[in-house]
Amino acid sequence: MKPFDNVQNFGKEGFEAFVASATAMTKGFQSMAQEASEYSRKAVEVNASNVEKLVAARSFERVVEVQQLAAKDVYETSVANATKLGEIYVAAAKEAYKPFETSLAAFGFKPAA
Repeated sequence: MKPFDNVQNFGKEGFEAFVASATAMTKGFQSMAQEASEYSRKAVEVNASNVEKLVAARSFERVVEVQQLAAKDVYETSVANATKLGEIYVAAAKEAYKPFETSLAAFGFKPAA
């Protein structure tokens, strides 16, 4: 009966690890969705502000200036957001991997540095 108990225990541990991993990934996806939602909300506000500035512009030079500043801001915030989303994803992936570390180590797998 000992081998059966070992197999049953291994299956139970695997299921528990899967549930913990899925929970970690779900939390990560929720964080990513929240970040994307916040980014979208801010983008709408910034775009509305830029439209107001363009409408208020009295010269072609001012229109060009507003457009240049807007383009620079969009680029910087997009890069910052992509970086933040990447960090959230990496953190979620690491958390999702943790429940399997012990099981995989038994088979000789080591986490990448």
